[in-house]
Amino acid sequence: MSNPLIEHFSTPFSTLPFDKVETHHFLPAIEEEIAQTRKEVEAITQNPAAPSFENTLEALEKSGKKLGIISGALFNLNSAETKPELQETTQKAAPLLTALQNDIRLNTTLFERIKTVYDEEQNDLSIEQKTLLEKEYKAFVRNGALLNEEEKASLRDIDQQLAQLSLQFGEHVLEDSNAFSILLTKEEEIAGLPESTLAMAKQMAEADGNKGWKFTLDYPSYVPFMTYANHRELRKKMSLAFGKKGFQANKNNNETTLLKIVKLRYKRAKLLGYASHAAFVLEERMAKDETTVRQFLTDLQEKALPKAKEEWEEIVAYGKNHFNYDTIQKWDTAFLAEKIKQERYAFNEEELKPYFALTKVIDGLFEVVYRLFGLRFIKREDIPVYHPDVLAFEVQKESKFHAVLYADFHPRAGKRNGAWMTSYRAQSELERPHVSIVCNFSPPTKEQPALLTFNEVTTLFHEFGHALHGILANTTYAALSGTSVSWDFVELPSQILENWCYQPEALSLFARHYETGEELPNHYIEKIKKAGQFHQGLQTLRQLSFGFLDLSWHGEKSTEIQEVKAHEVATMKAFQFTEDQAENCMSTSFSHIFQGGYSAGYYSYKWAEVLDADAFELFLSNGIFDAKTAQSFHDNILSKGGTEHPMELYQRFRGKKPKADALLKRAGLLV
Repeated sequence: MSNPLIEHFSTPFSTLPFDKVETHHFLPAIEEEIAQTRKEVEAITQNPAAPSFENTLEALEKSGKKLGIISGALFNLNSAETKPELQETTQKAAPLLTALQNDIRLNTTLFERIKTVYDEEQNDLSIEQKTLLEKEYKAFVRNGALLNEEEKASLRDIDQQLAQLSLQFGEHVLEDSNAFSILLTKEEEIAGLPESTLAMAKQMAEADGNKGWKFTLDYPSYVPFMTYANHRELRKKMSLAFGKKGFQANKNNNETTLLKIVKLRYKRAKLLGYASHAAFVLEERMAKDETTVRQFLTDLQEKALPKAKEEWEEIVAYGKNHFNYDTIQKWDTAFLAEKIKQERYAFNEEELKPYFALTKVIDGLFEVVYRLFGLRFIKREDIPVYHPDVLAFEVQKESKFHAVLYADFHPRAGKRNGAWMTSYRAQSELERPHVSIVCNFSPPTKEQPALLTFNEVTTLFHEFGHALHGILANTTYAALSGTSVSWDFVELPSQILENWCYQPEALSLFARHYETGEELPNHYIEKIKKAGQFHQGLQTLRQLSFGFLDLSWHGEKSTEIQEVKAHEVATMKAFQFTEDQAENCMSTSFSHIFQGGYSAGYYSYKWAEVLDADAFELFLSNGIFDAKTAQSFHDNILSKGGTEHPMELYQRFRGKKPKADALLKRAGLLV
């Protein structure tokens, strides 16, 4: 039987033939490519020639390329366009892929060849070759190459369990998210909500055959409701539902799954000789160890706490004086903060939305990127996509093909919440990359095009920064390409691009009223910049709390945790001003660390903010479209991927080590 995943992709730029691929194609294709990869690895181990960088490291790096493309597509679809049969396929594929990975990493003959090259050949290698060699050698050691056979068997078992538990965690969160919605039919229930939000809610109700307004836990529905709805009891209902994900007495409860993941990660780390999962992870980060991370977070906490207390007292007073709230609950904070912001800056985000039509923002973003890096984006109708909503672009540089970009902007039932960048084909000296950005922005309605909040605009720029890291990659080896960098460095390209959203010179390229074409007035731009510092004490404290919670799940005492909720409350109480809600738990839906790749790494968002604020000061000094500065950022950061240590790359661009002062100044926290 023919299988489009195995056959040659006769599509533009060899893109995935999504128009021909069906769920049942994935498992046979993965099984076949696993067998092919095993043959490729066997050829390396049986090579009679003495081990060399070329016949061992390069040969290994080139193995399993088709498998990587097929399995990557499966996992990407499981996040962006899943369904029960796809989830079942993913659950079956995950252990097969984990077993292959373990068979490679625990292959004694292969490791001995790599070790020989590591011990004897380093002086004859380029910087990139040395980095690949060191990365592979460490990867083998960190994945059990030095263990005895009994320990290797234990490691295999742990990895198999973790692969399936992680998928299970994410599926539970998605199912609980999709299971909840409210249908409102009375005018008083929707008081305060913006017209654009109501139009979207009405359209969702009509899609179900109902009259009224439907609200869900998807961010474009949930966030406006919590920010603008006057009806306090309904805000409470939405808030509690959002906080219950993975924490209800149903089949999606994640408490046991979470504790299993935590204990298995700890057991794995101890097996490999580390004090904890955090120690294992941080060894390969810029921060290096848990002490450094905790000190970094604590220093920021000390800077943010006084400001956060002031901001909280302001919220309490406003709630008391304007709404007679005796106690401020978590479903009140966004609502009251927005009221204060509206009064202070005489505008709200809804007033800005008509100036941020998605199509115009995309065009403006493309222009920003062209001015900085010379890229052009050409929409292609002939590139197959996995859903009608998805757009496909050919990326050109100097009029030549440079990459493929997929863009998937709006929420739907089979798509997890949030926004992310991912890759369908990594860059190497042999091929250019295929990357994707996936978001959950407010969709268009019958009356209006898709209009973005300013927060959604910055999210788009953020994910596009990640995409640029992939698109502009220019390395020899795919393993070191694009976003294959230290996890606390990977957010620099994404977070620095957000800065252009606050600059009049950039905003003038896309911030125009969708009906009149009027440019965003200057007084709004000033308000946006000032509002950027609004309640930064509380926002900073919130991010730090997630960083500390993450570390608590992965530190030396993590296996002593018996009860998920009690542990979370004890860890978070120093950062929270609202009362705890017994039926809510954040950890059971903390997909970043239990499904994504941020375990013991959530701090990296703040770490990268220090880098991005410090780096953007150079653009501000020289001009936000200064060609020389942009070229330096391209040459030293974006194109280099993980070919050198990130601090070396950063200092080469910036001329110095980063300091937190720029971040504190930008956030209004610098005394």
